[in-house]
Amino acid sequence: MKQLSVFVENKVGRLSAVLDVLKDNDVDISALSLADTSEYGILRLVVNKPDVALTALKESGVMVKCTQVIAAAMDDAPGGLAKLLSVLSEANVAIEYMYAFIGKEEGKAWTVLRVDDIEGATEVLKAHNVSLHDDYENYRK
Repeated sequence: MKQLSVFVENKVGRLSAVLDVLKDNDVDISALSLADTSEYGILRLVVNKPDVALTALKESGVMVKCTQVIAAAMDDAPGGLAKLLSVLSEANVAIEYMYAFIGKEEGKAWTVLRVDDIEGATEVLKAHNVSLHDDYENYRK
């Protein structure tokens, strides 16, 4: 799945300006994470039109890049995330970062994972019958 990483200056109105670009291009945000440092923030987004969003943000002068991430389902119960992460740990897959989002599958919660080995992580998760989604429309259902 494609994720956008947007570098946003820590100044009043900068985040709103980024979101306005997305709104003006009819881009719907499904998942996001915002982390900051003293000078800038990194806004990570999963959207319905990543290519449109990437182009529009670049044209607006925003620094943005597109990366591959995994969207994985886990049981929406105590220990669900621990179980998911133990599968990756046992396969020696390192997690760079992760964040959660809401899906519509009953009894499941979702997480976006950026890992050091996308292909390996995908294979091991599928082998353990973990539901994965590779595009926006699938996980919105």
